[in-house]
Amino acid sequence: MIRTNKCLEKWGPIAIVLARFVPIVRTFAPFLAGVGRMEYRTFALYNVSGGVTWVLLFLLLGWQFGQLPIVQKYFQLVILGIIFVSILPILWELARAKVAERRAAD
Repeated sequence: MIRTNKCLEKWGPIAIVLARFVPIVRTFAPFLAGVGRMEYRTFALYNVSGGVTWVLLFLLLGWQFGQLPIVQKYFQLVILGIIFVSILPILWELARAKVAERRAAD
């Protein structure tokens, strides 16, 4: 718990904002902020700031991306590409676990 407190003192606010951009980290950031006894107002301010930043950034990026003629022409392929990129980290971790399992068995 001391390490968590030190980490939150140094990186807490920026970590809460950046956690909004990393799916798994986003799930645990509030828990760690609570364990580290981060003040609720501080957590709420940075969590909302990160959320608003995330929404605006991806809204603008999506709008810009959607204006490209090639995206409009091949929209179904773009959706499939987004799904593939979203699943890629899961596939990577599964493959990594398999390799680690095989190494442990040898």
